[in-house]
Amino acid sequence: MLGLSGSLAGLAIFIALCFDAVTDPVVGSVSDNFRSRFGRRHPFLYAAAVPMAFAFYFLFAPPAGMSSVALFAWMTVFTVLVRGTMTLYYVPHLALGAELSGHYTERTSIVAWRWVFSIVGNLAAVVSAFAIFLVDIDDQPGDLVATNYPPFALALAIAMAISILVSAVGTHSQIPNLPATRFVARPGLGAVLVGVFGDTWEALRNASFRWLAGAALSSQVMVGLQAALQLYMANFFWELDDQSKMLLLMATPVGFFAGIAITRRIHERFDKRRTMLVGATLYYAFTVGPIVLRLIEWFPANDSALLTPMLVAFGVASGAGGLAVVSSNSMMADVADEHELDTGRRQEGIFFGALSFASKGAAGLGTLIGGLALDVIQFPAGAAPGAVDAATVFHLGAVYGPMLGVFVVFTVYCLMHYRLTEERHGEIMAALAERPAHHEQTQESP
Repeated sequence: MLGLSGSLAGLAIFIALCFDAVTDPVVGSVSDNFRSRFGRRHPFLYAAAVPMAFAFYFLFAPPAGMSSVALFAWMTVFTVLVRGTMTLYYVPHLALGAELSGHYTERTSIVAWRWVFSIVGNLAAVVSAFAIFLVDIDDQPGDLVATNYPPFALALAIAMAISILVSAVGTHSQIPNLPATRFVARPGLGAVLVGVFGDTWEALRNASFRWLAGAALSSQVMVGLQAALQLYMANFFWELDDQSKMLLLMATPVGFFAGIAITRRIHERFDKRRTMLVGATLYYAFTVGPIVLRLIEWFPANDSALLTPMLVAFGVASGAGGLAVVSSNSMMADVADEHELDTGRRQEGIFFGALSFASKGAAGLGTLIGGLALDVIQFPAGAAPGAVDAATVFHLGAVYGPMLGVFVVFTVYCLMHYRLTEERHGEIMAALAERPAHHEQTQESP
């Protein structure tokens, strides 16, 4: 919308990914070893709220008339700041969720509730976008009008800050009940970075972690590529009006809600690995299905009354595959238990820091791939729906559809090598229960 090429936009996110490669494990490791009267995690939650809100707003509010170089620099700087402040909250937040319970399936409920609120926020953003903020101007679709985004970003920034503070305050009473790890003093930045490298290397020695992180990374590339091209598909491939776009954007969260509502019950009958396998496959099949069917002319035409209902149905089915995300987060908490048994240290932060990096980094990689693909197929900047030639639209669908299959295959491959079953986790928890140090509370004021 602002004239920045897809490649430069993707590159800005890739640069932010490089910073994530450092900040995610650093925040995870530092929070693992942090001691204060507010515990290990909560100081980071409180510190993140306001800076993240400011960075997010300014990301979507660059000054008018900037050159491509200046616009690229603006996007790069504020994307780095948004992701950095997000890490400050999100990694300790994920680790906190793993610490609230050690039960195999109760953890799934905690993760599921986190995602319930995520979906509520997602739906609120979508509805408010098309009902209030992304209004059409001079017959131009509202989501393609750049001036609509700063006020929308401001509303979202305020909502983010409030949500972070509610999360921190709401779990504050649990601080005395949370487990702590053996404190490792690391004076100086150099010592911290060396310690982070050591913690990360120690985590990578855990086979369960390596395969789970690989699966999470691959699946998030799919999500990133979809997110990068979703509005292009809605406007140019399907040529949807605002109401249809809103319904389509709501379909996946609604399906996700249905999926996570039954995830704990599924985990009571089937192991988490199998659940994640099924979820990832469902997500891919129903996301790509309509595009592939359209490319072979087996799907309703853009002027058909059946188009929107069919797309919404596929979107809901795709969202149900979101139970894979719940399973992934719950599995990572189990991996942290296995790590404690092996090393004697509780380091949820370093594991979830790596998972956060995998999620954000892979989504960034997917965005980079999407941006490069737009340039490869020579998609015109500032194009209006209906004004792009048919061959380019076909190529857009070809990029969005089959390309996702490469990543789902790698996701399945990684999960097939994950071996931490419910039975094995039960053995781990029984062994940890016999260690008095497992329940020691060592969080004290400096």
